[in-house]
Amino acid sequence: MTRRRITTQHIAALVAVLCLLLVSNSAKAQGDALLTQYWAVPTYYNPGAVGDTDYLRIRGGGRLQWVGIDNAPQTFLAAADMPFKFLNKRFGTGLVVQQESFGLFSNLSINAQIGYKLKLFKGELTGSVQVGFFNEKFKGSEVFIPDDDDFHSPEDEAIPQNDVAGNALDLGVGLFYTHKKFWVGASLLHANNPTVTFTSDNENSSTTTRAGEDVGGGGAGEGGGATGMTKKYQFTAPRTAYFMAGSNIPIKNTLFEVIPSVLVRSDFTFTDFQVTGRVRYNKLFTAGVGYRYNDAVSVMLGAEIKGIFIGYSYDYHLSDISKASSGSHELMAGYSLKLDFSEKNRNKHKSIRIM
Repeated sequence: MTRRRITTQHIAALVAVLCLLLVSNSAKAQGDALLTQYWAVPTYYNPGAVGDTDYLRIRGGGRLQWVGIDNAPQTFLAAADMPFKFLNKRFGTGLVVQQESFGLFSNLSINAQIGYKLKLFKGELTGSVQVGFFNEKFKGSEVFIPDDDDFHSPEDEAIPQNDVAGNALDLGVGLFYTHKKFWVGASLLHANNPTVTFTSDNENSSTTTRAGEDVGGGGAGEGGGATGMTKKYQFTAPRTAYFMAGSNIPIKNTLFEVIPSVLVRSDFTFTDFQVTGRVRYNKLFTAGVGYRYNDAVSVMLGAEIKGIFIGYSYDYHLSDISKASSGSHELMAGYSLKLDFSEKNRNKHKSIRIM
C-alpha cells in the first residue's frame, strides 16, 4: 500500500476543514481563554469581583498557547477595577478588554462592569452586571484548499470566500463574596448567548439567503442560487458558568502563607476545572503549581513590590499536542493604587503592597 506524503498543502487543507467546522451555518465560539493565572484577573471571569479590595487595580498581559504550532491561540487582555462610594453606598466598577486570535479567526470584546456591595457575615457580597461588545472576524480570503483534497473543493459552500465580520451585544452577571480568610464567587458570562451573523456575498453560491432572512436550525435557507444573493453564517459565544474560590492560610510563626484556589468552568455541555497551590513569602514573592483537567500541569512565579505586580506561568500539556508544541506561556503585569475613602483624606492616595 502506498503511503501518502503529508505536505504544507495538506496542513492548509486541515486548517480549512477546521474553519468549516467552526463557521458552517451556526457554530460555537472557542470560548473564554482559560488563564493559568486566573486569580490575578478575577474580573475576567466574574464581574462580581469588581472593587473587591480598596485599590485601583490595573492588570494586563498575554497568553501564547501551544508555542511551536502555527496559528495557535494568542490572547491579550487588560482589566481595571476599583470600588467607589455613592450616597454612602459601596459600589465597584471595572472594564475588561480582550483580543484573541485563533487560526483565521480573531475576536475583540470590551466589557463594562458595575456592582453593588453589601456587608454580610463579616465579609462583603457584591452583585454585578456586565454589558459588553463582542466583535468576531474570519479571514475567508486566506482559506486555501489544495486541488487534490478528497473532501472539499475551493468552492465549498460552508466556507466564506472573503473576509467577514460581525458584532453582538454580550451580557453577564456575577456574585462575589470576600472575607478576610477566603473568597468565593459564581458568574454567568455570555448570558444572552450572543450570536454574530456573518454575511458573505458569493456569486458562485448555490445555497443562499436573502438579506434579512433568518437562518434557522442547522442550515441556511435556499435562495435559488441567484447571483447577488447573500450567504449567512452564524457564530455563537456559548453561555458559560464559572465558579471560583480561594483562601490565604498563614503558616504560624513564619513569613509564609499558602494560597490555594480553584476555577470551574461549564458551558452546560462540557465542564472542566483547574486547581492551583501557591506559597507566598512576606507578601512579596510567590511560587506555585497548578493542574488543568485533562490538559496541562503548570508552574508559576510572581512578585508584588510597592504595588507593582508581575507574574509568569508555563504550561506543559499532557495531551498528544505536546509532541508538536513546547508548551504555553503566560505573562501578567499590573499596578495597584490604594484608595482612601475617609472624609479627612478624601483626595489622598498612596500605594502599598497587596496580593
